[in-house]
Amino acid sequence: MSLLRRSLLVLGLPAALIGLWWLSSAGSTSYYFPPLSDILDQFGQLWLSSRFTSDVVPSMVRLLAGFAVSAVLGVALGIALGLTDSLRRGAEPVLEFVRAVPPTVLVPVIAIFAGIGDGSKMLVIVSGCVWPVLLNTVEGVRAADEVMVDTCRVYRVSGAARLRHMVLPGAAPQIAAGLRQSLSIGLILMVIGEMFAATNGLGFSIVQFQRTFAIPQMWSGIILLGLIGFVLSALFTIVEKRVLVWYLGLRESQRRNG
Repeated sequence: MSLLRRSLLVLGLPAALIGLWWLSSAGSTSYYFPPLSDILDQFGQLWLSSRFTSDVVPSMVRLLAGFAVSAVLGVALGIALGLTDSLRRGAEPVLEFVRAVPPTVLVPVIAIFAGIGDGSKMLVIVSGCVWPVLLNTVEGVRAADEVMVDTCRVYRVSGAARLRHMVLPGAAPQIAAGLRQSLSIGLILMVIGEMFAATNGLGFSIVQFQRTFAIPQMWSGIILLGLIGFVLSALFTIVEKRVLVWYLGLRESQRRNG
């Protein structure tokens, strides 16, 4: 019964919104807000055809590659800065300056130096995705349990063993939070990067539809982006629960006892 209730809670609101959109747009004569039936018809014709491999697949490859690079860089630098106070204090002014620059401003600059290929699109994604991972990792490492730190010191656990058994497990919940934020940011930057000096991809297609006044096709691309975001979020949640099963169980136990 709880599974059914949970499913209704997850799917109920989207279903209600889709139904409301369908009914409110059924008789629409607006050029810019066509009926949902027309949009879904174009959705099937566009994205369930060869355009899926020519536009959607390249976009997903760029997104996942940029996200993976951001995760590796963010965790590695975050651990180094979190474990070394002097390094963190020295790097903090530079990091704060670079972090304050909006990634969207860097799009034309990156295009000038890296061209319009996949590499520049990945750099755009990395320029925005790396910061949530980096900052959450630093805070996760610095918030390590004092008892665990003292235990490692007493038993002379250091190097790779300390990193594997204390630092990474302790910081894992916050690293996961940073990765979740980066995933949503990466999807946005993927689209923005493809809107400038691109030859394929979802962002490129949506802009082309807008420029040629193909409004139902444009709306179908926007719906596809929403579906991709939903699927990626659901997949991340599944992986997160498997990786952090010990942490989630501990938090649930504390909640019940508290």
